[in-house]
Formats: sequence, C-alpha cells, structure tokens
Amino acid sequence: MFLSYIFILKLDLGIFQTGYLNIVLRALAVYCFIILAIRVFGKKELAQLSVIDLVFILLISNAVQNAMVGPDNSLEGGLIAAISLFAANYTLKRILYKNKGASKLIQGEAMVLIYKGVPNVENCKKSEISMEELEAAVREHGSRDIQHVDLAMLEVDGNISVISEDFVKRSMVSHPRKHKFKGRLNQN
Repeated sequence: MFLSYIFILKLDLGIFQTGYLNIVLRALAVYCFIILAIRVFGKKELAQLSVIDLVFILLISNAVQNAMVGPDNSLEGGLIAAISLFAANYTLKRILYKNKGASKLIQGEAMVLIYKGVPNVENCKKSEISMEELEAAVREHGSRDIQHVDLAMLEVDGNISVISEDFVKRSMVSHPRKHKFKGRLNQN
C-alpha cells in the first residue's frame, strides 16, 4: 500500500517536470513524510536530543534537501521550497489550533508517567521511557526521587513536566492578592 502511494506521488510529480510547482509539491511531500516519521518514532525524541539524535537530524535534512528542490539548485528554487515549508507549517498549526481531533491525531495527547509517587509503567512502556530516564527527569526538576513526585506528564512536545510535593507546599503559602481592576488587596 505504501508503495502505491509512492507510485502515485511519483506519477503526480512526473506531470510537473519543470517549474516551481514541482519544488512546492516536493517540499510538501517531504514535510508530510517528516511529520509522519516523527509521529511514528515517538515524541520523546523531540525534547531529549542527544548527540546521536542531532547528527541524525542533520543527516536527514541533508538527505531530503535534494528531494525537495530536485535538479534546481538556484536561489529561487531554495526560496520557493522554504516558502512552501513555512506556508505548510503555518497552515498545519492553524488547523491543529482550531481542530482538536486533528491535533490529537497528529500530536497525540499528554500522558501521565507518575501519579502520587507511583510510576505508570504502562504509559512509560508506550512512550518508551525507561525508569532511569524517568528518574533523571525527576532529578532535573529538583525532586529527590519518584516517591516525592505528585504528578509527572509526558507533554505533546516531548518534555516531561514534574510537580512535586515541594511545589505543592510552596503553592499553598498564602500570599496577599491585588484585585485585578482596582489594585486593592483582597482578603482571602
């Protein structure tokens, strides 16, 4: 089935052998492929880049460059490809903002990794986060260990958010609040 899509794409691109429309279609095809690949290989990879991941991204960008512009190495060809990518990115972001179903399909949803000091092993397995990686994320957020974490979430952007007991204690301290319109202190 995947090969049939490639054949159709090749057939469609074959119609436009010359011109800037060919570059636009190629850039959009590569853009869609990269989004699909990131979705399939996991969002964890986005926020936690290692040296290996950085080298991989640089090599992928170099590999798909020629696929986007084809034989056209001119400044105009590169600018057309860049403008196409910016337009596609802007359009996709608008769609994701306005359509929650599309957002869930493309970006996924945040996942609970720790709740009240207990790791959610099933969600960790789904997101391919080892206990060592989870413990490191907890330490990065200033908690001693998993048992001191109230909530840890894998966000849609790949970051791990951690709320610990210390955060809850600090947030419960009563602070006088100013009224947002009159500037007076509220009595809470």
